[in-house]
Amino acid sequence: MAKIRVLVVDDSLTVRKQLIALMEADGTLEVVGEASDGKQAIELCERLRPDVMTLDLVLPVLDGLAVTEHVMAYFPTPILIVSSSTNRGELLDTYQALAAGALDVLDKPPGGANALWDQQFLATLKRASRIKVIPHLRGKLNSPSRPGRAAASGSPATDRPQSPTPGAYSLVAIGASTGGPSAILSILKGLPADFPLPILFVLHIGEAFAGTFAEWLNGVSPLPVRHARDGEPLPEPGVPGVLVAPADRHLEIRSGRLHLVDGPERHACRPSIDSLFESVARELGPRAIAVLLTGMGKDGASGLKQIQTSGGKTIAQDEATSVIYGMPREAARLDAASHVLPLSDIAPYLRSLARRT
Repeated sequence: MAKIRVLVVDDSLTVRKQLIALMEADGTLEVVGEASDGKQAIELCERLRPDVMTLDLVLPVLDGLAVTEHVMAYFPTPILIVSSSTNRGELLDTYQALAAGALDVLDKPPGGANALWDQQFLATLKRASRIKVIPHLRGKLNSPSRPGRAAASGSPATDRPQSPTPGAYSLVAIGASTGGPSAILSILKGLPADFPLPILFVLHIGEAFAGTFAEWLNGVSPLPVRHARDGEPLPEPGVPGVLVAPADRHLEIRSGRLHLVDGPERHACRPSIDSLFESVARELGPRAIAVLLTGMGKDGASGLKQIQTSGGKTIAQDEATSVIYGMPREAARLDAASHVLPLSDIAPYLRSLARRT
């Protein structure tokens, strides 16, 4: 069986050697190249065409964000970001890199032996190497030295959405996992600043990187974005905004209020999309719209089905535009989505539904 070919990119020789030692000991991974700056990373990636790349964000010559945008535009390669989460600016660039097509992010390895981190790194790297990534246009649209903030485009629509059933909606609930930062940004940039329905959003992302995600999204979205607060009233229609589930707490609706719940993980996830969707089905029923986006696993599929059963409108991202067609596939197997749409069609469909509110 062929080994997984890995390009390791980090300006720290110590970190590179630590990662390489882990991969060599594993036996199923082969390090085909090392780079200590962004320019060298791009050159090696183009020449070696590795199965997966580990990438630090703080690099000389070209930073990791510029590397991500160029690679994903010209020779798409699965990228696992391995970077520090202590610096606010680096955290914001992490989200930009995820929006530009990087698959996942891990904090840098701690000093000394840490079997749990080692296991997580190897599992995440192998999983990323199996994903067939799609091109992102940002690197072609922006300057190579420091890209702008344009969102990645979705694939062209192959199926136009049907006209929505007349009805009144009061909320949009959205869930995503791997590939989610890029997908949610694409949707929000397709909505007007006065989009009348409040949006609740759950994203699976490592706790170390979740704290400033809402801040980043607020800076690039036409709609205001912040973390949900425990006990606050559910926003009324007509008040634009996106409320994001904070790290390591389920977001649920009960009796017209938002609650942050320290319950057990579901599908190895907290926050869980199912927890949000099930509460939306109970509280809002036919007044709810739910969207399940790209991601691994099955979180959100059964909750989407409950919203559909309660009379709400349900949407799943299609396979062609999903980074990982895992959660949407589970929803399709349950026949839980009334519409399966390319990413580029989701925002227009939400606009059409909101006009009937």
